[in-house]
Amino acid sequence: MKKSFFILGLFFVSFQIQASQILIPMDAETQENHLKAYGITYFALQNNLSVQWLLNYRGGSFLISDTETLRRECKIRGVSFEVLSDSMSESILEEIQSPSKNMEAVILEKAPKIAVYSPTGNKPWDDAVTMVLTYAEIPYETIYDEEVLGDALILYDWLHLHHEDFTGQYGKFYKNYRATPWYIKEKQDAEALAAKLGYSKVSEEKLAVALKIRDYVIGGGFMFAMCSATDSFDIALAAEGVDIAEPMFDGDPSEAGYQSKIDFENTFAFTNFILERNPMVYEFSSIDMTEKRQVAMNTDYFTLMEFSAKWDPIPTMLNQNHTMLVKGFMGQTTAFNRNTLKSNILVLAENKLNEEARYIHGIKGRGFFTFYGGHDPEDYQHRVGDPKTELELHPTSPGYRLILNNVLFPAAKKKKQKT
Repeated sequence: MKKSFFILGLFFVSFQIQASQILIPMDAETQENHLKAYGITYFALQNNLSVQWLLNYRGGSFLISDTETLRRECKIRGVSFEVLSDSMSESILEEIQSPSKNMEAVILEKAPKIAVYSPTGNKPWDDAVTMVLTYAEIPYETIYDEEVLGDALILYDWLHLHHEDFTGQYGKFYKNYRATPWYIKEKQDAEALAAKLGYSKVSEEKLAVALKIRDYVIGGGFMFAMCSATDSFDIALAAEGVDIAEPMFDGDPSEAGYQSKIDFENTFAFTNFILERNPMVYEFSSIDMTEKRQVAMNTDYFTLMEFSAKWDPIPTMLNQNHTMLVKGFMGQTTAFNRNTLKSNILVLAENKLNEEARYIHGIKGRGFFTFYGGHDPEDYQHRVGDPKTELELHPTSPGYRLILNNVLFPAAKKKKQKT
């Protein structure tokens, strides 16, 4: 009997010695909390553990060097994990490296430092990115115009743009909300901040911010934007030196014939769009598909594009998920008119029947940017004043996973995109 226990004990000791890797599976069948799994991966990077992102292997799993601390953290956060021996890990990596498999192992090198561009006083639930970062327990810092204009962006690896209006038209909320206290206060605060920073108009100050963000990306930064921050950013860049704001926004008339003066060479993603001149219309331009959509809520889905993991690891990383079909959701800018996309823009996800791009990616200078249409992946038609989304009810959300793919993207050891 004692001999049997001794042999059994040796077996467990031997297993512990061999068990040198933890697999965080990301498939639909075995992972209980996909969103917090990204937080675990970020935690591992913070603690200088070896991390590999296994693209297209069980939904984009993570392979991390084993520690008791990491196991405990997984249990505390409710993240499913599997303990692997060296031989098991090697077998998985051999499978991934097979030329017949559309898979790749990407090394994650460091925990990216994250900045969220958002005005002071905004609640975390005003923005899907801050909500999911908080839920996943990934740390971030909030910055706004003063910090951006003060060149603070150089301190960060990844920048998210809050649902901002970079054109100085206050989100085109004028028709429905101009008499509400929150709209009046936000306009007053924006004007006061512009004056403090030395600008006579909010539109001029927002353009200066957009130009700083442009330079940040060109210099090698990673930018992620959702909803109205996507198209309004490009519109502001295209309208540099042109007054496109009506009197209720900036106190004087817009410039005559301003559409013909728009410079599409200055934009990141969009071209040949028509600006919406009417201040009573809740829309910036022809880029957005919200008013053109012919999609019912119960059939509103978009499809993730499939890429070659070995040849195109960047778009493959950004599209890692446990499903290729993602439930749609709306926003001020819901989706992008494909006819307004520049030829070098990569469509990551689309609603083909409606001829719209939902999720796009591009390269600018030495940096990268991703634009994601819609406001909240788990709130189909979020309205002003609606309650926040409780992510505890959506721990496996594929729409939110796309955001977190972008958060980890700067951590990856980059390989040149082939196509």
